[in-house]
Amino acid sequence: MTDLTHFDAEGRAVMVDVSDKAETERVAVARGSITMAPETLERIRRGAVEKGDVLSVARLAGIMGAKRTPDLIPLCHPLALTSVKLELRLAPERNAVEIEATCKLKGRTGVEMEALTAVSIAALTIYDMVKAVDRAMVIGDIRLVHKSGGKSGTWEAPR
Repeated sequence: MTDLTHFDAEGRAVMVDVSDKAETERVAVARGSITMAPETLERIRRGAVEKGDVLSVARLAGIMGAKRTPDLIPLCHPLALTSVKLELRLAPERNAVEIEATCKLKGRTGVEMEALTAVSIAALTIYDMVKAVDRAMVIGDIRLVHKSGGKSGTWEAPR
């Protein structure tokens, strides 16, 4: 297991020691979506959901989720995020809400997990807010699409 950084030579889980890494600006972008019935998407668009403004609440939840990532994912470093942005777009051609999170910091480790958590929590929040009218929603396509900074440099997901 020597090529997996979260395990020591004996196979025990460890938090990666990043103290010798250089501080660099690090950025990660993740995307995902939640697909639903056309009527549900229309309710969100019209602001006709009893629990409130679905997209605003989901955006806030995603930001909060990014900040709480080390509480949710074992072995993640607590990070001093400098920016978390969420974009939520209605995609009527797919009957979906598309979610994109961008996380930034200047530090010794990346922010990929924070961006992925932000997208996941935003999608779960949308589900929670409209599940009374549509329990068949599908959360999916959550993936990293960009990361930059650190020793490995920039990575872009294949299109």
